[in-house]
Amino acid sequence: MIYLIRHGLDDETHIGGWSNVGLTKKGKEQIKNSINYILDKHLQIESIYTSDITRARESAALIGEALGIKPIEDKRLRELNKGLLNGMDKNTAKEIFPQYMFNVNVHTRYPNGESMIDFYKRIKRDKDKILSHGKSLIVTHRGVINMLYYILNNRQPDMNKKQFGVTHGSIHAYDDKTNTIIKIY
Repeated sequence: MIYLIRHGLDDETHIGGWSNVGLTKKGKEQIKNSINYILDKHLQIESIYTSDITRARESAALIGEALGIKPIEDKRLRELNKGLLNGMDKNTAKEIFPQYMFNVNVHTRYPNGESMIDFYKRIKRDKDKILSHGKSLIVTHRGVINMLYYILNNRQPDMNKKQFGVTHGSIHAYDDKTNTIIKIY
């Protein structure tokens, strides 16, 4: 079994993507609650892989400390690349790049970044490598986990980010025997 967890809450006044915004106090609490779930359910985790983006690395460090496992960074686990908007204050982005803040679709490519379709193709290309480490925990982002839901359910991506319940600190289990993924926490 492979487990995937979304990082804790970060400062949402900034654009996410490949930003280097760290966890908030609430985000750290969310991860501590997730750690309690992992420990209470005795999830078998022998390794931790994490996106190299700050909010994921900080989440992985907290989990790794609790489990006594040193996280391994993997750039393939990065969120959608929002290019020039990565980490930008949302109010500033609305002034400078209003076309990327409203009415975007799966084909909208961010300047110097990706579109949702590009992102889907990237995760699909790397899926087997991402999901190749049994008894592991993958600390990543909503976008990556959503893309795996789309891929494993043979669906094309859409703009409904909330449909798979990938909330901050949520845990999802991938069963390599059935090639399925479900939310467990």
